[in-house]
Amino acid sequence: MKGRILLGHGDGGALTRRLIEELFVQAFWNPELAPLADAALLKLPRNKIAYTTDSYVVKPIFFPGSDIGRLAVFGTANDLAVMGARPLFMTCGFILEEGLELEMLERVVASMREAAREAGVKLVAGDTKVVERGSADKIFINTSGIGELLGWASLGKPLRPGDQVLVSGHLGDHGVAILGARGELKLSLPVASDCGPVWPLVSALRKAGVAVKWMRDPTRGGAASALNELVDGKKFGITLMENKIPVRPAVDAACEVLGLDPLYLANEGKVIVVVAKGSGDKARSILRRLPMGSSAEIFGTVVAKPAGKVIINTEVGGTRVLGMLAGAPLPRIC
Repeated sequence: MKGRILLGHGDGGALTRRLIEELFVQAFWNPELAPLADAALLKLPRNKIAYTTDSYVVKPIFFPGSDIGRLAVFGTANDLAVMGARPLFMTCGFILEEGLELEMLERVVASMREAAREAGVKLVAGDTKVVERGSADKIFINTSGIGELLGWASLGKPLRPGDQVLVSGHLGDHGVAILGARGELKLSLPVASDCGPVWPLVSALRKAGVAVKWMRDPTRGGAASALNELVDGKKFGITLMENKIPVRPAVDAACEVLGLDPLYLANEGKVIVVVAKGSGDKARSILRRLPMGSSAEIFGTVVAKPAGKVIINTEVGGTRVLGMLAGAPLPRIC
């Protein structure tokens, strides 16, 4: 497609219809989407479902390893996966700025199509709005997702001292990739975003019968904030081992220069899991069999005291408290 987005693309008339039929329908076609009705009619499993929604305003739109389209699909699919739900269906809303190059939109849509295939979801409904030039930053995306909750007896059970905390791979990749893509600091950062689906990791743990009690994808706020949410107001805490936290050398170097902590940087293709005491080695072995889990590590333990706190044992023998992220070291990372 050539040209640019016009205000007429959002008025519900001929240009809107053309954009829908020539771009979105061709990219996302499936029987549920085909009627182009006011809502999609879906056949849901008999089991309970999980439902989520999220919006994406990342800057820049394209960055090493991914783009806003892949981010929108995987971000929503991953929110379902960590609830123990197999992602099935998604809807998508586009907020487009007048003047956006149609070729850029086409690239984003093609990327979303491929991401949906990887995640195993169907995009079954959508909406497009166009705002005046200067009212947005090229393109914003909202996605909602539905997933089938699968039986997992251990998920949601109370955490006990001795339970083990794992992460599926290197932390901080996405946050540093976004920082490098902006080019504001003139740093050469050979790091790509980890944006990808975590359902294969979650599904592998479930099929192996691992006693997973809690899961989270550590996006905004990073691993430290996710774990703080877990222990807040609880009668247990978590102790992390600094020498077991998987971080790429390039990410570590960037954090050292910029005064950042990889535990607070965003990730878009990682999952943190808490498993029952004694299940950690099995869980790590299963995760490492998959490409996205090849650097999985046990990096923490649930403890009785101090309750409600996340503590890290440093490599030099000290300890420090990890609180919730205060402020935003990297704005618009997702």
